[in-house]
Amino acid sequence: MPPPASPPPAPAPKTFLLTGEFPPMQTGIARMMGEITRRYPRGELLVSTGQHRDSQDSDVRFSGAIVDRLPVPSKALRNLAGLLFWSRRVAGLARHHKPRFAWCDSIRPCTYPAKWMHERVGTKYGVFVHGGDLLKELHAIHHSRFARKTAKALLGSAVAVVANSQWTREQAQKVLRELGLDPLAETVRLVPLGTDPEQFRPAIDTRAVRERYGLNGGAWVLTVARLEPYKGVDMALKAVAQCRTEGIDVNYLIVGSGKKRKEYHKLAAALNIADHVRFVGNVPEAELPAVYNTANIYVGVSRRADGARVEGFGVALAEASACGLPVIAGQSGGLAEAVRDGETGFVVNPDDAGCVATALKRLLGDQLLARRLGQSGRKAIETYYNWDRVIRDLREIESQLS
Repeated sequence: MPPPASPPPAPAPKTFLLTGEFPPMQTGIARMMGEITRRYPRGELLVSTGQHRDSQDSDVRFSGAIVDRLPVPSKALRNLAGLLFWSRRVAGLARHHKPRFAWCDSIRPCTYPAKWMHERVGTKYGVFVHGGDLLKELHAIHHSRFARKTAKALLGSAVAVVANSQWTREQAQKVLRELGLDPLAETVRLVPLGTDPEQFRPAIDTRAVRERYGLNGGAWVLTVARLEPYKGVDMALKAVAQCRTEGIDVNYLIVGSGKKRKEYHKLAAALNIADHVRFVGNVPEAELPAVYNTANIYVGVSRRADGARVEGFGVALAEASACGLPVIAGQSGGLAEAVRDGETGFVVNPDDAGCVATALKRLLGDQLLARRLGQSGRKAIETYYNWDRVIRDLREIESQLS
């Protein structure tokens, strides 16, 4: 009897993903990197990243990819010793696997090992840019010769820069032109982000989360965000207070944590709406779709703050739209590009609580309008703003450039 056939060899990964932020971290970049990793064809992606608490359990979700965790914490990848170790590790992996392309999750720190790999192995690389990172980079290159020199070297060796919105694309072009990289500036790619319409969808059972977080059956406005100044939660609180002053029975659910939580608690009390606001902190990712489904309207009125704090694209707005909610977005950064004004929601001045309140009142007072906007938002996610389309776009770029 012949011996059993050996299993076919595992395919060599064709693409590398270099990232300092990866699940179980809960940053926006980490979530983006996780979504990309889950959707690449099985065996075609290798992720190089650092260690994080509970990372071993988290990596089980990405069994279709090779996740190479360096034996150092992710935060150590930003110092000189960590960068040198990472660079050597990535170059060694590239010599072994011979990938056709590599992606960097942001300009820094990932482009350091990417450039090292490119110079020693020849692997081409592209860079994701997000918005606020570009404003910081622009400030740095205006004030530091070292920052200018390193930025030009790191970005000058890249063959692609990918922006998440038209606004982010324009900021990237400013940075590249400032560095004298005009040819690269002309080719900045636009790949708007999205969400998963199968995970985030309407008509999910909300009884468990309503009971857990003490949500009554009234109208609820929702924000999912870090509690930082640029997220605009203070304006949303003032808008809800204005609605209640005018006799509209509306409540506000705030999901997320951050340095402004105590201040926002005090603001809710000062506005006499503390009994109608729920601060529930961070919730498990698996609960988020049900949390969105508890709400009638999503509010994400982020604004530019502290010079470089701004949103390049509103993923939470996309998640809300996927769940069939009408959305209210701030006219700031690339946030409004996740909303079709008057079609899937409203775009308002994020520095004017009255404008936010006007949009809230219009949606709360017209259920047919709210339903129509929510349905249009859901359709936009199904047809364009989803991760499967993002992956198709990225793989097309790889094919063109590798």
